[in-house]
Amino acid sequence: MNAHMKLNKLKASDVHNELLKLSDTQKAQILQRFFKTGKGQYGEGDRFLGVVVPDIRSIVKKFEYISIFQIRILLHSPFHEDRLAGLLMLVRRFETGTSKEKKDVYMLYCDNTKYINNWDLVDLTAPNIVGAYAFEHESMKQLHRFIHSNIVWQRRIAMISTLFFLRHGQSKLTYEFAQLLLADSHDLIHKAVGWMLREAGKRCSEKELIEFLERNASHMPRTMLRYSIERLPKNVGERLKKMPSKFLRRHRVY
Repeated sequence: MNAHMKLNKLKASDVHNELLKLSDTQKAQILQRFFKTGKGQYGEGDRFLGVVVPDIRSIVKKFEYISIFQIRILLHSPFHEDRLAGLLMLVRRFETGTSKEKKDVYMLYCDNTKYINNWDLVDLTAPNIVGAYAFEHESMKQLHRFIHSNIVWQRRIAMISTLFFLRHGQSKLTYEFAQLLLADSHDLIHKAVGWMLREAGKRCSEKELIEFLERNASHMPRTMLRYSIERLPKNVGERLKKMPSKFLRRHRVY
């Protein structure tokens, strides 16, 4: 069977059925607690099959030729693992695709952020699609739209996408977005910003990170600061933690 025939035969339901074979009710219950799916929590209503990421990646490899249309169906699934599988398929398609295919993947991703609605879905995919496309095309318009969004997942997508820039030695965008999110009210954004700042110090310049933190530590939520100083010398981190906190959660509430 050639690639074209495979492309036309593979369905989203086939992917779901493969995931079902590996489903585990007990793991599903654990994952639903871990990803905060209870009423009023950030992952409210999400449903899990109980399949771990390495097994999902194995299934993704088996469906290399599935069409973009079928991936879109996976993204709209009520099951977390279906959506993650679809997103990882998009990453593979972006990494191996033509310029047109990359654009199609990027547009599909950006048009469906409603379904990219938990931190693992963002973190495993945003840098390799949204970040990569923005870097390759020197196009920041969509990233700036996301960073100013009132939807927490879009803000996280924008922040985590800067990891692709950091991998190429460019930290400007990370610090720009971190500055914009200093007063953000959401813990998931505090963690994302802190993580990217830590990566900026690790991959680009420790000195630049320390200078940024010296200017802003007093205005940062403690979680953000804690994440950002993890790789700094202990004495520097302790000094920054002792700076009086002026951060108020009510500064920016969505």
